[in-house]
Amino acid sequence: MNHDKVEKNIGVMIVLIIVAISFGTLVELVPLLFSSQVNEPISGLEPLPALELEGRDIYIREGCNTCHSQMIRPLRAETERYGHYSVAGEFVYDHPFLWGSKRTGPDLARVGGRYSDAWHRAHLYNPRDVVPESNMPAFPWLFENELDGKSTGAKMAALRAVGVPYSDEDIAAAAEAVAGRKEIDAVVAYLQQLGTLLKARR
Repeated sequence: MNHDKVEKNIGVMIVLIIVAISFGTLVELVPLLFSSQVNEPISGLEPLPALELEGRDIYIREGCNTCHSQMIRPLRAETERYGHYSVAGEFVYDHPFLWGSKRTGPDLARVGGRYSDAWHRAHLYNPRDVVPESNMPAFPWLFENELDGKSTGAKMAALRAVGVPYSDEDIAAAAEAVAGRKEIDAVVAYLQQLGTLLKARR
């Protein structure tokens, strides 16, 4: 039988597997390239200002995205706990995406405005001061490290090259916007804007 020949010939089997995977990938991904729901930002979405952009980079540097996802699935248990499910248009300016699937800690997609700045600062300095059962590490160095802004404009220019609509004015003013600020200021500013645009419309 023909399937016996395929199953006994590893070369043919590999080629057919590659063809099958390639076809499946095309069927799944190509329609998304032309979908406005995936490619167009939701109404009111703007690129992150300089301070929030630095905060996002610190968030990644410290590995926060390895324990906290930023993607609420459209399931009742998730929307009741975290808020409106995530939509693709919220993330069109994110490079890289920080959706994640592992939740050692809670999802942060809608954390913006849920707690005060003071709460976030206390939580990052020593999580157990505000959540006694927390296993999150402390980040006291964020209160000591100072931003100089030397590379902020270059980051914006690089993001503009991949489609994030930063203006020349945004890039020129970036260094001054962050210079002298502490890293904790940037991280809190980043956290406080997460998910607020869609949450405000509910």
